[in-house]
Amino acid sequence: MSFAPRFLAILLAVLCSAWPARAAQDAAPERGTAITDPTTLRDLDGGRFRLDRMLLPTRAADTPLTNDALFALPSMTPVRQAIDVEFDRYVVRHTATLPKETIGVGAGFDFQLFDRTLLHSPETRFVLAGIVNRMDRTFVAEASCGEIRLIYRLTRINRAAGEDAVPPRLPMTLNLVVKARGEDAVITCGEIARRWLVMSGDGALSDKDSPLDLIRREDIDRIETNLQIAHAPKSAIRDFRTDYLLKVFRYNAQAGVFAEAPMENQIDRARLQADDGLKREFRAWLLDPVNLAAFDRGTALIPEKFLASGAIAPTPVGFDASGLEPVFGLVRGEGAVFGEPDIVAALRRAAEAGVKLQNIRSPAGFERRLNDVTCAGCHQTRGIGGFHFPGVDWMAEKPSNTAVVPASPHFFGDQVRRRDILASLRDVRPPDYSRGFSSRPQLRGSSELAGSNYNDGWGAHCYARGKPAAGNDASFRDWTCAEGLSCQAAGKTSRIGMCFVKSR
Repeated sequence: MSFAPRFLAILLAVLCSAWPARAAQDAAPERGTAITDPTTLRDLDGGRFRLDRMLLPTRAADTPLTNDALFALPSMTPVRQAIDVEFDRYVVRHTATLPKETIGVGAGFDFQLFDRTLLHSPETRFVLAGIVNRMDRTFVAEASCGEIRLIYRLTRINRAAGEDAVPPRLPMTLNLVVKARGEDAVITCGEIARRWLVMSGDGALSDKDSPLDLIRREDIDRIETNLQIAHAPKSAIRDFRTDYLLKVFRYNAQAGVFAEAPMENQIDRARLQADDGLKREFRAWLLDPVNLAAFDRGTALIPEKFLASGAIAPTPVGFDASGLEPVFGLVRGEGAVFGEPDIVAALRRAAEAGVKLQNIRSPAGFERRLNDVTCAGCHQTRGIGGFHFPGVDWMAEKPSNTAVVPASPHFFGDQVRRRDILASLRDVRPPDYSRGFSSRPQLRGSSELAGSNYNDGWGAHCYARGKPAAGNDASFRDWTCAEGLSCQAAGKTSRIGMCFVKSR
């Protein structure tokens, strides 16, 4: 087994074995920042947080809208149409490099497409899988105090006789993003943060001062979708490959529709490489010391003219589903936007201007940050099968291992930082919105994650330092392993690896 499949298998084993003990503790990393408890989510899905009730506030029917009716709503029709266009584009692209008979729906194909009829079927609906506080994104829009995300999972609700063995959950999430504070609200960001922070470790809510009372349909901002568009099982000629289609649809209240929109920081590589003028403009913008400092902190907002409205995120990372080209050719390879001399010169200019960078201290650090500020790059990092929040399957009688872990190591590792920001907002202190790389959490001086697979424990991402020390990359040399573990690098050339027990 190659490193990538072995990594995923080990990671899933770590998560699944750790979940029962972790969930029982009040010190759950997501306390005060997310609702992951399956019983609570089941009750909320039966109430006003069911997706059709969020989209249609006057809907009082007990029976949820199935997806055929959901995507027939005028507000959702553009979503279905845009996803269909992406599907067709994906098939055309891959049939250009692969025999047409090798791509299709079903196990008989080398590249197995998602059966898109299930997306708008009377047999499926979106089920509430989690609620996540993202007030750590207040820097994006201070007036709205960041966001609250209602995450729904595509699920079969009616199965034909004899299909009991078919998993009810399907590989797609729909993220309904709501402003944490509406335009007409008089409540402060600090009070919203306080209400979240008093929640118990299992996400239990009291009737008094519930933070969920503040979530309103009127404050919906957008829909984000993540769909496993195709899967290529391991074969004699290639390793396994899975592709995920990412899209964003911003709500136009005047028109009453969700319209396709540019994805935050999702750099349109193809367009930049095809337009030398746009490429130069983007390079100058990002390497400006002020923007480089925000980019280093993870708070840069790249102008929309450089962005794409959709992305394919492949897993494992490295090549697209055809196996023919690098996923991110922005730093290396033909047509690269940034050359190593550009980056070195920019780092020097930033230092001369007195800018102190926290994460980017080398061209490799710049490239990694360029990857993980994008939607696609972040989703490729420490996810569970391409998702950072699949949620616990509260509908299954006997959940499989992949359904009992609510979120990825990247998600859990980031909760300390998010709680720190909530506490700052509550206490009316200036928040520190910076974040580390997606592979390695920013601890903020906390020892809470020490020795865990989220930080430096078994299975954590690390950097295999060499000798002499001068040859170690300054962006990653602090990615060490806990005592008794050593960093085992992936492949012969990379020094990025995972923490495992030291070999004798």
